Amino acid sequence: MTTPPCRDWLSHAIAAIEADRARSADTHLVKLATGPHPGIDVYFKDESSHPSGSLKHRLARSLFLYALCNGWIGPETTIVEASSGSAAISEAYFARLLGLPFVAVIPSGTSSAKIAEIERLGGHCEPVAAADIYIAAQRIADESGGHYMDQFTYAERATDWRGNNNIAESIFEQMAHEPHPVPAWIVVGAGTGGTSATIGRYIRYRHSSCARTRLAVVDPEGSVFAEHWRTGDRGLTARGSRIEGIGRPRVEPSFLASVIDRMIEVPDRDSFAAARELSVELGRRVGPSTGTNLVGVLALADEMAANGASGSIVSLICDSGERYMDTLFDDDWVAAQQ
Repeated sequence: MTTPPCRDWLSHAIAAIEADRARSADTHLVKLATGPHPGIDVYFKDESSHPSGSLKHRLARSLFLYALCNGWIGPETTIVEASSGSAAISEAYFARLLGLPFVAVIPSGTSSAKIAEIERLGGHCEPVAAADIYIAAQRIADESGGHYMDQFTYAERATDWRGNNNIAESIFEQMAHEPHPVPAWIVVGAGTGGTSATIGRYIRYRHSSCARTRLAVVDPEGSVFAEHWRTGDRGLTARGSRIEGIGRPRVEPSFLASVIDRMIEVPDRDSFAAARELSVELGRRVGPSTGTNLVGVLALADEMAANGASGSIVSLICDSGERYMDTLFDDDWVAAQQ
C-alpha cells in the first residue's frame, strides 16, 4: 500500500499549483482575419501561450492535482509519463514546480526541440519504440518506486468537465460577444481523448446554452480513433500517427466516442500543408496538429456554406511550430514524408 504524503507537504504542493494557475492568464481566442466563406467566422484558441507552451498544460495541472489528492504523489516521488512530447513538457514543468524528479518515456523520433525542452525543465527522456511506451513507463515507475501519471487513462477523469476554467467553459465565455456566440462546431484532435471528452461532456451539461454546438474530432493517418468511432471496437490497433500529439495506435481508455458528433480523417500531407499555410496567415509558426485542426475546420465550413448556413467554428492552436523546426518546417523532411 502506498504511504500517503504528509498533509503539510500536500497542502504546500496544491497551493503551489494553484498559485501558478492564478499567475497564468487565460489563453487568447484568435479570430482569423478572413473567414473561408462569407458569414462563417473561424477562431483558434491559442493554447501555445500557456507557460509550458501547449494545450497539455491544462491536462498536466489536472493530472497532478488528481494524483496529489488521491495520495499517489509524495515529496520524493519520481513522476513518470508516456508521451510524444508536449504532455511530457507540461508535466516536467509541474514536476519542477514541486521539486520532483521527472522521467518522460517518449517514442523514438520525437522532435529534438521537444526533448531539449523536457531536459531544460529538469526532466530525463527515455526514448523507446512507440508501441512500448506504456509498458516502459510502468516499469520505470515500479523500479523507482515512483508514480506513472498515465495520461491516457486518467485524462478524461482528472479534468473537471463541468467548469472550473476548463477549456470548454473558456471557449464559450470568450465567444459570448461575437457575432455568432454559440459555435456551430468545435474542432479538436485526440491524443489521450481528454480534451474531446471535456468539451463533449460540457456541451451536453450546458445544453440550454450550447444546444446548437457539435463536436468534431480530426484524426490523422495511422490512428484508430475514427475506426473505433464507427465500429465501437476497442480492440483495434494501427501503426500510429506521424502527427505528434494526436492519433494513437490503440483506443486509449480516455477516448469517449459517445460524446463526439463527427470524426474527420485527415491525410498527413494535408495536415503539414495546412499548418504551414496557417503559420503564414498568423505570422507565427504553429505545430502539425493545428494543421490537422484547420483541415477539419475548412471541411465543415465548406459544408455549412453549401447548405447556406452562417455561424462560427472554433478550434485550437495546440502548440508552437518552433518545436518542429527540424520536421514540419524542414522542406526536406516534409518531402520525405510524401
